[in-house]
Amino acid sequence: MTASPPQPQTGAPAYPKRATLLVTTTLAALAMIGPFTIDTVFPGFEAIGRDYEVDATALQQITSIYLLSFAVMSVFHGPISDALGRKPVMIGGLIGYALASVVCALAPSFGVLLAARVVQGLFAGAATIVSRAVIRDLFSGAEAQKLMARVMMIFAIAPALAPVIGGEILRLGPWHWIFWFVAVYGVAAAVLTAVVLPETHPPEARTPLRVGSVVGSLWGVARSRAFQRLALSSAFVFAAYFLYVVGAPIVVVDLLGKGEQDFWMLFVPMIGGMVAGSMLTNRLAGRVDPRRMVDGTMAVLLGGVLVNVVLCWLAPSLPWAVVGPGFMGVAIGVAFPLQQLAMLDLFPEARGAAASMASFATLVFNALLAGGIAPLVTGTLLSTAATSAGFAVLGAGLWAWHRRATAGEVPAG
Repeated sequence: MTASPPQPQTGAPAYPKRATLLVTTTLAALAMIGPFTIDTVFPGFEAIGRDYEVDATALQQITSIYLLSFAVMSVFHGPISDALGRKPVMIGGLIGYALASVVCALAPSFGVLLAARVVQGLFAGAATIVSRAVIRDLFSGAEAQKLMARVMMIFAIAPALAPVIGGEILRLGPWHWIFWFVAVYGVAAAVLTAVVLPETHPPEARTPLRVGSVVGSLWGVARSRAFQRLALSSAFVFAAYFLYVVGAPIVVVDLLGKGEQDFWMLFVPMIGGMVAGSMLTNRLAGRVDPRRMVDGTMAVLLGGVLVNVVLCWLAPSLPWAVVGPGFMGVAIGVAFPLQQLAMLDLFPEARGAAASMASFATLVFNALLAGGIAPLVTGTLLSTAATSAGFAVLGAGLWAWHRRATAGEVPAG
C-alpha cells in the first residue's frame, strides 16, 4: 500500500498523490547539474591544457576545486531552504550557477577559470541538494522511494551523455562553448523550477534564518550516530563508483588508449548498470523492505568489485575493464536513493539540514578523490580497481554496522 504524502499546513498548495512526468523530469534535471558540470568538460581537458599551458595534475583541479566548493556550501543550502522555502533557494542558486558558467567560458587565464569553478560549486548545490528535500516533502514511503528511483534513472543518463555532448561540442567549436552550454542548461533548469515545481515548504513550517538556528540544526543532524553511519556508508559506496567518474580522463585516454569522443566506452556500462538498479528499486518499492534491498545490494557491490579486480589483473583491456564498473552502477542505482531517504527520514522537521549534511559527507570525500586520491591510484587499471574495492568494503562494513545497531527498530515511513 502506497503511503500518503505529508500534508502541508493551511495555505500551502495541495500536492499530487503521484509525481507527474513533468515533475519527475524537472527534479531529474536539477540532479543532473552535477554530472553535466563535471563530465561535459572532460573531453576539453587536453585543449584547456594547451591553451593555458598546464599539465594533467593542474587540470584535475578543475574537477576537485568545483567539488570542494560544492561541498563547503552544501552545508548551508538545506538550512537556508528550511528558513526561506525551497524554490527561492533553488532558483537563486541556478541563476548564480549560470553566471559563473559564463565567467568560465570567458576566463582569460587558468586562475580565473578555477576561481569561476569555485563560484559554480558554491551555487550548483542549491538546486541539486534542495531537490532531494522536495522529494521527501512531497511524498513518503514507497511513493518517495519510487520517485527517487525514477529521478535516478533519468539522472543516470547524465554521466554517459555529458562527455558525449562535450566531445560533440568540440567538433563544432572551442572548449569555451562547453561552458556556454552548461550556462544555458542552468537557465533552462531555473525556468522549469519556477514553472513546474510547487513550493513544498510553506511559511508556517519554516525555521528562523539565524546563525544559531542554522548551526543548531546542522549540529543536531551531524551528531546523530545513525546519521554518521549512513552518511559514511553512502560516501564510501559512492566513492567506489565515482573513482571511475573523476578518473575518466586518465582511465579512458591514458590507460585504455582512447580519444576525446570515446568516453562512452566507460560510461555506458556504468550508467546502464545504474539505470538497471534504479528500475529494480522502482519495481520493488512497497514490496520489499528497503533495508533488505540495501543488504542485497551490498553483496552485489562486493561481488562486482571482486570481479573488477580479477578482470583488471588477468585482462586489463576492453571490454573486460568496464564489466566491474557496470556491476557497481547497479549497486549505486539501488543503494544511493534508499540511503538518502533513510537519512532524510531521521529528521522530518529539518529535512533541508539533513539533505545538506548527507551531501556534505559524500562531496568532501569526492573532492579529495578527484584532487588527491585519483591521480595517485590510477596508474594502472589494477590499482584503480583495487582502490575502488577498498572503498566498497568500507561502505558495506559501515552499512552492516548500522544494521546491527538498529536491529529491531521500525523505519520511518
